[in-house]
Amino acid sequence: MAAKRKRGFVTAGTWCLDRNRIIDAWPREDSVAITWGLEERGGGSACNLGIDMRRLDPDVPVETIGLVGEDSAGERMIAEAKAAGIDTRQMRIVPGATSNITEAFISKASGLRTHISELGVGALLAPEHFDFSETSGRFLHLGIPGVHRTMDGPQDGDANGWVTVLKAARAAGLETNLELCTLPPERLRAVIHPCLPHLDTLIVNDSEIGALAEIETVKGGRTDLDAVRQAAREVLLRGAMRLVTVHFPSGAVTVTRDGQVAFVPSVAVPPEAVAGPNGAGDAFAAGFLYGLHESWALEDAIWLGHAAAACSLRTTGTTDGVEAWQTCLSIAERWGRRSA
Repeated sequence: MAAKRKRGFVTAGTWCLDRNRIIDAWPREDSVAITWGLEERGGGSACNLGIDMRRLDPDVPVETIGLVGEDSAGERMIAEAKAAGIDTRQMRIVPGATSNITEAFISKASGLRTHISELGVGALLAPEHFDFSETSGRFLHLGIPGVHRTMDGPQDGDANGWVTVLKAARAAGLETNLELCTLPPERLRAVIHPCLPHLDTLIVNDSEIGALAEIETVKGGRTDLDAVRQAAREVLLRGAMRLVTVHFPSGAVTVTRDGQVAFVPSVAVPPEAVAGPNGAGDAFAAGFLYGLHESWALEDAIWLGHAAAACSLRTTGTTDGVEAWQTCLSIAERWGRRSA
């Protein structure tokens, strides 16, 4: 089997139905806000990267592993996956259970997003649901630790189920990447640090890398690039990754095991083109991982990550704005790069 694992992705873990809305401003408790523009889309790390990857290149094989409920939301997510050309053989329906539903609000005032989730079947996801024996994929993209009750707890002598799954994937010959979400720093470290020795790559944002390294990387609302580099190096040394990539609004930096450091500014997206940030981080990861998959130069892979993220910003849905990688690059070049 190892000789056959040369192409494609396995996106595994979180599948949820995102209910995306724009809100005028996030309200204080016991007050009112106005919302509009409801859009329902599949969401979560397994969904978003899988669909993004198929949008970037419809010839790239994508398999997925995850749970959905026995409800209309589950039916919709499976239909979206199949429409994107994703192999859904390990996308399981749990009888009598409800799907993971996330209310995603994008503030018109701040541009920030807030997610409120009903976990549903997400609480039931366990290592036993992951089977890598028949996959022909090369990369595993796994997420999201911290919001899956069973996976977050000890499993089979491991610190948590994420470790168990990552170990199984690497034993099966896959390269592993982990998707994170915003958690309290101490909680993030508790669940992620045990995973680091079982990862080949790690792609995170500036606040996440700071939390993992216990370094202040965002100061006064701005990313401190030197602090990000330091934090990325420290996290790299804690694990087995060959590289750590950190993305943030103004750019992205990658540090590698062999000492390479690359910084690429992000796309200068016109403000009037931005509909919302929902899914932009997943789009960056998809573009960057696609570049690695295709053996592009490191800076080119980072730039495609930025291009995919920039295109994603044009819509409120998590995957609607991503297009073929050639189109994403064309749009990004037209808009240009932020000043370094």
